[in-house]
This record gives sequence, structure tokens and C-alpha cells, in this order.
Amino acid sequence: MDELPIGRRVAYWRSRRKMSQQVFADRLGKSKSWVDKVERGVRRLDKFSVLYEIADILQIDVQLLHGKDPERRTDALNCIDQVEVEEIRTALERYDSMSAYFDAAPYPPPLTDMRKAVNHAWLTYQYGRYGMLTRALPKLLRDAQAADAGYGGDDQAREAAHLLGQVYQIASSVLRKLGECDLAWLAADRSMAVAQRADDPLLAGIATTRVCNALVAMGRPRPALELNVRIANRLAPGGDNDVRPERLSVYGMLLLQGAMAAARIGDSATVDDLLTGASEAATLLGADHNHYWTSFGPTNLELHRAAAAVELGDGGRAVETHHRLAEPAFNALLPERRAHHLLDLARGYAQIGDVANAGDMLLRGDRLAPSEIRCRPIAHEVMSDVLRRTRGAPPPPIAELAEHMGVGV
Repeated sequence: MDELPIGRRVAYWRSRRKMSQQVFADRLGKSKSWVDKVERGVRRLDKFSVLYEIADILQIDVQLLHGKDPERRTDALNCIDQVEVEEIRTALERYDSMSAYFDAAPYPPPLTDMRKAVNHAWLTYQYGRYGMLTRALPKLLRDAQAADAGYGGDDQAREAAHLLGQVYQIASSVLRKLGECDLAWLAADRSMAVAQRADDPLLAGIATTRVCNALVAMGRPRPALELNVRIANRLAPGGDNDVRPERLSVYGMLLLQGAMAAARIGDSATVDDLLTGASEAATLLGADHNHYWTSFGPTNLELHRAAAAVELGDGGRAVETHHRLAEPAFNALLPERRAHHLLDLARGYAQIGDVANAGDMLLRGDRLAPSEIRCRPIAHEVMSDVLRRTRGAPPPPIAELAEHMGVGV
């Protein structure tokens, strides 16, 4: 492998991952012809950003594409290292808007470019490519902060604030997944403050769910529950509030996240009440949508119903809920949502003592969105439990995944 040209190494690892050129091209956002030329050495690969993206899709260290042994990362999860954490922390600690109040604002990036970058970041998150996202976050945060500080005029200023609020939410979501709860809370808190300047109650509403998710991850589910319910009541459809799909989606997600916080407390009655309210919103919405990047709808409601059952320790009910899911609707969801649910289901199976199916759910989730399984601390706990309770040697696929995750008995 060390002697092969880089294009041949790409072809080798693509084949190992059992991807056709077309599938690989689709995931990379390139044409099949582009992939073919790279693999034959007709086209050079000389952009680091493209190399990192290829490595992320192929689930390998970028050093392997250069024919070198991969460097050991400093963290056990092998998903985000301390250099990246500190770069994100530094970006979150910037106060460009306050500096601009006293001095000339930095030259802001075009809002058109920012819109594209933010949309790409959301899709990167919803496709479960956390490593790629954490590498891009420091620059995206700096650019969004510069835009927020640099644009005057009501419309442009509001849009710049809206984009910055979204970037903070993206940062909060991925940092929480990777176990950086304090930074996740900081980013979420920033997103709420910026949402007020964006003059968008729905952006503020969905920012609330990020704050509450971070609070739950930090072991503070009760204030998270209270805040979710309070803001949900403000945004509830009816009265002076419209029933646009966007409002229904944000309102429904507030109730779902409130239900998850209530489940963490062990308050099953409140869980049922909030899920009933979310069910009514999903029925009014009529189908699964992604307004405000919520993925809210009837299917996501059922995924949260299963997740809440797991938090309440009722793995059997979580499994029953999964079996009631309409397969086409579930398969239509983006990879992060499906892999997250399969991780919840793995926990549910483990709760009822079915470690074989628990392991199978981890494998299925890993095929969908490897970072959701390999990078999350809760997934490592489940894998450790599966290995510990498996009689004899674990099946080879489980053993291989455990090795990739760095998990032992």
C-alpha cells in the first residue's frame, strides 16, 4: 500500500468499504467520472479539504491516504482531539459584535456564501459526519461572527444574526454528542441570545431545545424540562399564533425534548402528556419535514417515544415501538436520526437482556453513520455491556467494531 499512488489507495479503501464508484461519488458530492479519474491517477488530489472529506467517508485516518501509518489521537474516542476542542473553544470565546461596537467591524464574508456554508454544516451533521464537522467548525464560527458584526441594515443584520444562531446550534449539537457538555451549553446559550437579535421566535424556540439538551447532558434535567415546557407554551399554535408547518415543527420538538428531560427524571406521567401534545402537532403537520432542521413529524415522534422508554428503563416498550414503525418512513429519515434511534434500540435490547440484538443494532447504526456509534460515549457504554455479557468470544463483526471503537471487555 505504501508504494501505491494516492488514487489507487482511494480505490482500495472504497472497495474495502464495499462502495461502488457511484455511491462514493454521491456521498462526496462529485460525479462518478471525477472519482474514476482520481482513482486512475488522471486527476490529482491536492486539496487537504477534499482528502479529509474522502477519509471521513471511507472511515479511515487521512494518513492512510498518504501511505503513512495513522497517528494516535489523544482521546479514546478517536473522533475529536484536544487541538480541535481548543480551536472551537477559542472561536466561541470571540466577541466580534462587541468589538465592532467600539471599532470598525471586520470585513464580513458575503451572506450568500454564509448561507451555503451553514446549510452544508447542517447536512454534515444530519448525515452523522462529526469528524468533518468539528474540523470545519472553528472557521465557520469565525466567519459567522464576522458576518454578524459586520452587516448593518435591518434585513442583512437580522439574516447575519440568524446564520450565527444556527452555527451556534450546530456547534452545540455536535459537541454534546462528543461528550463536550460544557462547550455544548456555552454554544447553545449563545444561540439563544443571538436568536433575539435575529427577531425570530422560532429560531429562539429551537435554540431552547439545544440549551435543554446540554443541560440534560450535564445532569440538569429538571430545569431543562421546565424551560422546554415554558417556551413550548409560548409557541403553541392557536390564539394569536399561526399553525404554519415551521411553528408546528419547533413547538413539537420542544415537547419532545421536554419528554426526554422528564424521562431522565423518571416522571412517566409528564412524558406521556408531552408525547401526546407532540403527537397532536405531528398529526396537524401531516408528514415528516425538516423545518428549522428539526426532522419533526410522525416518525421522529415515534423515535422519541422509544428513546423516552429507554430512559425510563422500559426497553421492551422501546422495542415494541420500533416494530410499529413504517419502514419506508423510517428509511426516509436522514442517517443521524436513524443511527441515533438504532443506538437507543441497542440500549433497549440490552435492558431486556438481548445482547445479540443489541450488538446487531450497533452494527446497523455503524453502517448508517459510523460517527454516531464510534464517537459517542453512550455507544461505548453499550458496546462494553454487550462484550461483557456475551458468552464466549463475540461474533467477528462485533469484535471488529469494538476494536474500531477502542472498547474492550
